Amino acid sequence: MSMENPATTSGSTPSTPTSTSDSRLSALRPHPSSSPAATHTVYGDRFIPCRARSNLALFDLDTPPSSSPYCTLLSAALFGPATPDRVTSSATACSSSSSSAASPVGTPGSGNIFRFKDEVPRRAKRALFADRDEEDSPFTTRGVRPRKIPRSPYKMLDAPEMQDDFYRNLLDWSSHDVLAVGLGNRVYLWNASRDKIWDVSRCKRTRTMEGHSMRVGALAWNSSFCSSGSRDKSILHHDIRAQEDYVSKLTAHKFEVCGLKWSYDDRQLASGGNDKRLFVWNSHSVQPVQKYTEHRAAVKAIAWSPHQHGLLASGGGTKDGCIRFWNTTTSAHLSCIDTGSQVCNLVWSKNVNELVSTHGDSQDQVFVWRYPTMSKVGTLTGHTNRVLHLALSPDGQNIATCGGDETLRIWNVFPPSKSHVRI
Repeated sequence: MSMENPATTSGSTPSTPTSTSDSRLSALRPHPSSSPAATHTVYGDRFIPCRARSNLALFDLDTPPSSSPYCTLLSAALFGPATPDRVTSSATACSSSSSSAASPVGTPGSGNIFRFKDEVPRRAKRALFADRDEEDSPFTTRGVRPRKIPRSPYKMLDAPEMQDDFYRNLLDWSSHDVLAVGLGNRVYLWNASRDKIWDVSRCKRTRTMEGHSMRVGALAWNSSFCSSGSRDKSILHHDIRAQEDYVSKLTAHKFEVCGLKWSYDDRQLASGGNDKRLFVWNSHSVQPVQKYTEHRAAVKAIAWSPHQHGLLASGGGTKDGCIRFWNTTTSAHLSCIDTGSQVCNLVWSKNVNELVSTHGDSQDQVFVWRYPTMSKVGTLTGHTNRVLHLALSPDGQNIATCGGDETLRIWNVFPPSKSHVRI
């Protein structure tokens, strides 16, 4: 059978029919020619590489990890430091891939004809990226450190003739940053910004208001008038703009009134007494709207929350030692924590949702609590006698404490308000 050379004859057809593969092979086979210029190569429609010398078994080899420092650093940067869990999961993935590749199509081992290896188990994925996820997650709190509270006061003053009387409140801090303390039969003023002390007896007295028949141990101001609590079991509202000594009188306690505090919106007044009672009054009521009797000792420590309407905290005396929280809107008792000692005073921070409690008897310490978990943020020590009096600075950052050891200490406890933080 004769066939013309397709490389030398253009457009000619073979004399006898041949297969397509034979024509391609003859086109690729070199053919002698008398003239090199008349010869050109004709390729097929696709290129199929020859794999005769390829060793396909190399794809299934389990090569050991490279000992090159570069490969080690690159692997650590991409996948984190090597751990036994990752090595195990990698080996498991390789073995499962080999088994699936060796199994024929359609067998149960193949699973899916388009799946070339098994999926990595979820546990292996978590182990592979566990370290990186925990460090890079925006919700992790590992790097957040608790606020550090100084354990020593930044200012300490002598307070001679300070009466060691649980039922009196002899310390207050005004909105003009003036601290007042009662010592003996005098009241002293300390200007925190100028660091000066005055004797209030040398100042001019504006007015004297009467009405109580026994000593006055508690005072509370609101925007309209001043309320006073006395050993005569009564509470009087004094309006300095009116000519009368008092405009209203509240009588519900059966023993001395030792705690008074107005809410921040001036709508409710909380009063505590030596009768173990805690009462809540409206601004214009003559009878208490709520009565709480859970305390087992005198209620002197009272504090309203500036962050939540109607949230009230109260502390009991020696036989009680508990701090209780109340919802005055629903009259509900929310929670109670036993401090183990006499609760002398309470104050709620205006900048953060935390409160301070001062204690007597066995502890003589000052505690800072985080609400509502009531976890201790810090403990202030230094007083050698019970800490009877407590006041908060107008900026909400500092507190002043005074006790039976005749010392007045000023502490920096709370962070500044968010509205005053410089950006």
